[in-house]
Amino acid sequence: MAPPIPGLRPPVKIRRRTPGDVLAGVAAVVALTALTIGVPIALVTVVGLPLPHTMPSASALTSQLDVTAILRILSVVIWLAWVQLVWCVLVEIKAAISNVGVPSRVPLAGATQLAAHRLVTAALLLFTAAAALAPAVASPGPPRPAPSISAQVTPGVMQNTELTTNQAPDAPPQVAPNADKAYLVQPPVGRFHESLWEIAQNHLGDGRRYREIFELNQGRVQPDGTKLTIASLIRPGWMLLMPKDAHGPGIAAVTPKLASELGLDSHASSPRGADGWSGDATAGNAMARSATGNATGGDTPGVELAGPGGSARSVPGNGIFAAPDSAAHQVPAWPFELSSASLLAAGVLVALGRRRREQLWRRAFGHRIAGPDPDAALAETALRLGADDPAVRRLDIGLRYLSQQLAAADKTPPTVFAAHLGAENLDLWIAPPDPDPPRPWQAADGGQVWRLPYAATAGLDLPDPAALAPYPGLVSLGTNSSGRILVDLEVAHGLIAVRGPRPVVQAALAALAVELVTNRWSDRMTVTLVGFGDGLTDLSPERTRVVSTLDEILPELEQHAARVRDAMAAAGLESVLTGRSRASDAELWAPHYLIMGVPPTQAQAERLLALARSRYRMAAGYVIAGDVRGATWTWDLSPDGRLKAGLLGFDLEAQLLPPEQYAAMIKLFRAASAGSDVPIAALTPGVFGSTPDAQLVPGSAMPVEVSLLGQVAVTAPGPVEPDRLALATELVAYLAAHPDGVHTNVLTGAVWPRGVTGEVRDAALSRVHAWLGTDDAGQPNLLTDASGRLRLGPGVRVDWQVFRAWFARASQAAAANDPMAEAEALQRALALVRGQFLDGRDPSRYAWLATDDIEYEVTAAIADAAHRLATLRLAAGEPDAAADAARAGLRLAFNDEMLWRDLLTAAHATGQEHVLRGVVSEISARVALDEVMPRMAPETEALIDELLPSWRTSAA
Repeated sequence: MAPPIPGLRPPVKIRRRTPGDVLAGVAAVVALTALTIGVPIALVTVVGLPLPHTMPSASALTSQLDVTAILRILSVVIWLAWVQLVWCVLVEIKAAISNVGVPSRVPLAGATQLAAHRLVTAALLLFTAAAALAPAVASPGPPRPAPSISAQVTPGVMQNTELTTNQAPDAPPQVAPNADKAYLVQPPVGRFHESLWEIAQNHLGDGRRYREIFELNQGRVQPDGTKLTIASLIRPGWMLLMPKDAHGPGIAAVTPKLASELGLDSHASSPRGADGWSGDATAGNAMARSATGNATGGDTPGVELAGPGGSARSVPGNGIFAAPDSAAHQVPAWPFELSSASLLAAGVLVALGRRRREQLWRRAFGHRIAGPDPDAALAETALRLGADDPAVRRLDIGLRYLSQQLAAADKTPPTVFAAHLGAENLDLWIAPPDPDPPRPWQAADGGQVWRLPYAATAGLDLPDPAALAPYPGLVSLGTNSSGRILVDLEVAHGLIAVRGPRPVVQAALAALAVELVTNRWSDRMTVTLVGFGDGLTDLSPERTRVVSTLDEILPELEQHAARVRDAMAAAGLESVLTGRSRASDAELWAPHYLIMGVPPTQAQAERLLALARSRYRMAAGYVIAGDVRGATWTWDLSPDGRLKAGLLGFDLEAQLLPPEQYAAMIKLFRAASAGSDVPIAALTPGVFGSTPDAQLVPGSAMPVEVSLLGQVAVTAPGPVEPDRLALATELVAYLAAHPDGVHTNVLTGAVWPRGVTGEVRDAALSRVHAWLGTDDAGQPNLLTDASGRLRLGPGVRVDWQVFRAWFARASQAAAANDPMAEAEALQRALALVRGQFLDGRDPSRYAWLATDDIEYEVTAAIADAAHRLATLRLAAGEPDAAADAARAGLRLAFNDEMLWRDLLTAAHATGQEHVLRGVVSEISARVALDEVMPRMAPETEALIDELLPSWRTSAA
C-alpha cells in the first residue's frame, strides 16, 4: 500500500533511549551483521562459492547425487535466501531514511521482510534520529483511547495539568457537549515562541482566526495577574479561552469548576437549564431562541436499523441517520461536526439549493417559500459557516483538468491513493511515482506527490462539462494539523473495514456517505447503503439506493464488476481511469460503491471478498462496519473520534456526522421538497406607516443610510476602524432586518454563533453606537427600548424598509383600483434594488440568514413587485417598460422563473423576433452556467416552445 503523504502527519516526538532500547539496538546490529556478513563468509569458508569453475556436462543431470552435491544444492538455497534477506534489509533502510513510512514489498518475502523491518527499526534506535526514522506502523493494532485532559487552575497560580488516561467509554462526560475550550500557552522551545496566529493555525485550522481568540481573552486577568492587551503578545502559562470548534493536542474542555475559578461568566460552561441551553451567549443558543421563541423541535421519526447480515428492524429514534428520542424535546446543541466538515457542507448546500430552486418554481404570487424548522435551520447555519466552496472548486477543476491533459498526451492518469487539501496546495499521493506531471501540476518527493498550488488554479481553463470525473471515489477521512485528507475508495482493490465503538463507526459512515453522494468532484455513480435508514435518498435520489439486506444487492454488484471487466477487455485497458479520461460512454465507467452499516455474515463476507479482490481498479468500493477478516484496509476509530489507517499511515481527527445532526439535515431537504409557502408579510396593510415620511422623499439625506438590496453598506457619521468594519456592518444589517428590535442575547447568538464573551459583545455594540452617532434631534441612532430590545432609530434609513413602504402603498392603490398610482409606487420601490440581497458579504459571516425568513421574504416581495409592474406595463401597451420592470426584479431575484417568463412575454410583445431570440439566448446561457440547477423550469421551457418554436434548432 502507499506510504503516508509527506507533511500529513505531525512530527514524531523524539523520545529518550532507555537501557532496553540500547540493548535491543546492539542485539539487532549484531544480528544484522551476522546475517548479512557472517552468513556469506561461513558459506564460502565451508562450502565455497556456489559458482562452478567449469561448464557442467550433461552427465551431471543423470549421475547419482552424493553428500557433497546435496550440500552444494543446499548452499545455493541458502545463498538465495541470503540475497532476499539483504534485499529486504536495504529496502527497510531506504524506507526509514527517506521517511516514506511503509516500504515497498519484496516479492515472496513476507516473514523475512517483517523480521528485517524489526531488526532495522531496533538498530536505528541507537542513533539520534531514530524516532523520526522508525516507520509509524511498527506495531499494528487498534489504537487506545486518547487521554482526556482536564485543567485545574486557581487564581494567580497555574497548577499542573492532570491527565486521566483510558477513561471507560461508558463514563459520564465531564462537561456539557457544547462547553467552551481552553488552551495552556506553552513555554518557548529554542527560539520558537507561541503566538495567537500559531495557536489559531494549529487548533482552528486557519491562522487568520487569531482575532477570535484575542476577542475571547482581551482584558481577562491571567494566572500571573496580567492581561492580554496586544494580539501579538502572549505569555507562557496563560490559559486562553478558545472557540468551540478548537481541536488538537493541548485543547481542554472548561468545566464549571474551572470556569468559576477563572472568574468566567455564564457563557463559559454553565449547567444546562430547563430549556436545554447552557448560558445566554453560548454558540447558537440565542440564535435558536430567536427562531423558535424557546419552542421545541419536532418529533423524530423512527429509523431502520439492521442486524448482522443486513436484516432490518424498526427502532424508534435510534441508529444511523436518526436523532435520539430526547432530541425531539430540546433545542439542539451547536452542530460542530457539520460546521467543521468543509467539503461535505459545500456539497450538501448545493444539493439543498437544487431543492430550494424547485420549491421556488412552485411559489404562488403573494407567497414566499417556507423556511425550515428551528433545529434544521441551525444545521443550515453550521453548513453555511463550514462550507468551503473555493476548496471544492479547486479540487474539482484540478482533477478534471489533470485527467484531460493526460488524455491529450495519451497518458493514463495515475493511481491516487490519497489527496491532501492544505493551506496553499492540493497534493495527490500517486503510485507509481512519476516526476513529470502536466503543468501547472508539480512533482514533489521524487514524483510520489503531484502538487497543484492554489495560485495556479485561477489560470486553468474550465474543463469540458461532458468529461467524466477521474476520481469519483475520493472522500474525506478527516483532518490533522496540516489540512483535510481524502482517500480513494477504489484503490483498496478489496474490502475496507471500519472498526471501533458502534456509535462512532456509524457517525463516520454517515459522514462518508453524505459527502460521497453530494460532492461536486464526482458525477455519475451509484451508492448502495445496507443497514441504514432511507433519509439519504432525500439528499441525492439520483445517486443513492437503500436496501434492507446485502443479499438483495450482491447479484447487481457482481454484474457491475463483470460488465466493467468486459468493457476493459474489449477496449484493451487495464484501468477504468483510462476509460474515464478517453471514452465517451459515461455509464460504462460509472462506479458503484457499497457502504454497509453492520458487519456481514460469514457467507456474505466470503462472497464480498471474492467480488472485491481484483488486480485492476474496477470502478467499485466496499466499506463495511466491523472487523472483517481478509479486508484490504482496516480503519480504527477511537471513542473520542480519532481515526487510524495503519497501512496508509494516517492518524486523524475523523469526520463524523452524529445522528441528531443528520436528522436535522434531512429535515432541511424534506421541508424544501414539501412545497409549502406562507403569505408575504411585506404586503400587510399599514406597514408603510412604520417608515417615516421623510425617508420616502427622493433625494433626501438621512444621518445613516443602510443598503441591503444590493452591495451591503452602511454610511454613518461616526468613526470606525477598518478591521472592525465588517463586524459592525453585520450588526447594523441584522438590526436593519429586524426593525421591531431584538434582545441583546438574540443579536449575540445570531452574529457570534460559535459563542462570544459578554465583554467582546459589549465592546462591539459600543463601537457601533459611536459609529452610528445621533440624529438631528440629538437622539442616538442605536436605541434600547424599555423592554431591553436594541433597534435602529428614526434617523436610520434602510432601503428594504423603504421598499416595503412603497410596496404596501402599491397594494393599497391596487385595492382602490388605481393602476397609475400602483405602477408609480412599484417603480419607486424597484428603483431601490441595485443587486443581490446583501451582495458582497463576507461568506464567513451572516450565518443567521439560515435561521431567518428575511431572505425568502425579500426575494419573493421583489419578484412579485417586478411581476406586477411588468403586467401593468404590458396592459398599458408598453412592452419595453415591462421588460425593464422584469429586469429590475431579476437584479435580485434572478432565480425566480416567473420574471424570466415576464421578460419573454415582453420581448414577444415587441413584435421583433431578434429581441425575443436575444432573451431566449440569455436564458439558455444562464442555465448553462448555473452550477446549482443547470436547467430551466418546465413552464419556462413550454413558454419558449410556444413563442419561438425554432429555438431548440437554433440552440443546437
